[in-house]
Amino acid sequence: ETFDTLVDPGRAVPEESVRIHGITGGMLVGAPLLTDVLPAFLEFAGSAVLVGHEVAFDLRFLEPEVRRLGLPSLAASHAILDTRLLSRSLHGPGESHTLDAVAQRLGVPIAGRHSALGDAVITAEILVRLLALVQKRGILTLGQALDAVQSARQLTL
Repeated sequence: ETFDTLVDPGRAVPEESVRIHGITGGMLVGAPLLTDVLPAFLEFAGSAVLVGHEVAFDLRFLEPEVRRLGLPSLAASHAILDTRLLSRSLHGPGESHTLDAVAQRLGVPIAGRHSALGDAVITAEILVRLLALVQKRGILTLGQALDAVQSARQLTL
């Protein structure tokens, strides 16, 4: 299953964003507002583990919005697994851990880059390959994977 929607940001789309994502203001006409999308996403996600690459980036703008809407914190209500940090825990700080670099290192094809769904699919493929690698290192449970991510996070602070 996928959850994929454009969101009307309620303001003009910066030209830099258009260059990166290819999403223009015209494409957002009639798109739902974040006030509608966030509750729908939380319902879709249920109690699932949330997985992302460089999750802190997303949480920096999502957490204030969920608070503003009176919704539960994503970080407090879900286990969150960051594939960038999981990669860092496996491959060390000397390697690049951008989405593109990790995908290339693991042989994950890059398609639909810089779109939410495209990046999510790439991240999912990365996760599958990282999980196979962490299992070889004795990381067999979600709790152990979250601990590895936390350890990698501490090293970046």
